[in-house]
Amino acid sequence: MPRSNRRRNDSSGHDSFERLLAGWKRTEYRRGVEWTIQPVSAAQAQKVYRCPGCGGPIDVGVAHLVAWRADGVLGDAADLAARRHWHQHCWKVA
Repeated sequence: MPRSNRRRNDSSGHDSFERLLAGWKRTEYRRGVEWTIQPVSAAQAQKVYRCPGCGGPIDVGVAHLVAWRADGVLGDAADLAARRHWHQHCWKVA
């Protein structure tokens, strides 16, 4: 039987390992607020986003990061829904 090159989402942890290589999720504190930060690699950047720091576009294929509150009062789902994509340099100076 020929080998299949299709990606399988099995329980071997391979998909989790790829996500791990793509970027580490971390927590940062800014101005007394806890934020969750998830880097997005250039290969993962498949859509155009608008950076809230500079108002400019984050084009397809540009590495950036996603930030959302980690300590919001409305719960994790609301925090995640309010996440924003930032240029890395804009997040550093924000």
